Amino acid sequence: MRGLKEYVPHPGPLAAGRPPARFPQIEITAIVTVTDDGGSSGRLRRELDMLPPGDIRNCMVALSEDEALLSKLFQYRFAGGSGLKGHSFGNLFLSALTHLTSDFAHAVTISSEVLASRGRIYPSTHTNVTLEAEVRGGRVITGETKISKSKDPIERIRLKPRRCRPLAATLAAIEQADLICLGPGSLFTSVVPNLLVEGIPEAIRNSPARKAYFCNLMWQPGETIDFTAADHIAALHNHSPFPLADTIVINTRPITGARRRRYAAQRVFPVQNDYPRLAELGLRVVGRNLLARGDHIRHSPQETAAVAVELAQESRASRLGARSAILSLSVAGGGGVR
Repeated sequence: MRGLKEYVPHPGPLAAGRPPARFPQIEITAIVTVTDDGGSSGRLRRELDMLPPGDIRNCMVALSEDEALLSKLFQYRFAGGSGLKGHSFGNLFLSALTHLTSDFAHAVTISSEVLASRGRIYPSTHTNVTLEAEVRGGRVITGETKISKSKDPIERIRLKPRRCRPLAATLAAIEQADLICLGPGSLFTSVVPNLLVEGIPEAIRNSPARKAYFCNLMWQPGETIDFTAADHIAALHNHSPFPLADTIVINTRPITGARRRRYAAQRVFPVQNDYPRLAELGLRVVGRNLLARGDHIRHSPQETAAVAVELAQESRASRLGARSAILSLSVAGGGGVR
């Protein structure tokens, strides 16, 4: 989303300064899971009986002006104070606004306007859901935090309660999208939970948009150790009534040197691009250099966004024969981006 927002005109007084002419204009809708039960979000969820605000706060900041004081304020975390230590200001702001409006989704909309976020952000459901994981051997683990810490391979993810409905605005965004992006992010605790909300898989299937999974770069401890690119797709499809992704976006730049050695010391390795299996799944494979610079192995926001916009343009052109109209992208995910 940090990369995609550069294609969106500034919403404030600088709106006349549109993106460079060589860039298409886009609209972004982020659909975010609400299963976080750790840290500040977990405390607020338990004490105030509200949806967890942390992942949504991160999305709002990602879509706002990076250098703006308000963005830094929303990410500010209290280092001390009885009852305040560990809380972020943005989480407390969203909590207060939720109680004033009696509507978490509306509180998110207002907060996004305060931050001048260049996109819309919706929770995947209004229901206060808990994440459950069935791991190898049949044991059931309850709670996102405990699931992420488990060393047993995850067989299946469920929501509790099982039946929960999405926002109407979420379904509308999926219907209108030129591209539906799944990931990158924590596969079982950020991406898959969105597909477990009633009506969302059907809306994705019925949408004429291209559906692209942006594959993670590295294994994730507690979730995807030993996973190949095709294993990620298989997990997505195993948690939906029908296959959803028609495209997979993978990194083709080799990950080497000191960065790889640091991860290898923790028994974490790059996700293997197993092309034959991906072909068997009938996927279009889009391979690019998506690796960001820096000490940590992360997707480049700019390169990843460029691929998403290219796919959205192709999708719109194939349906409408037009490349100049504003593109609409729906991004399903949450925190823990890898």
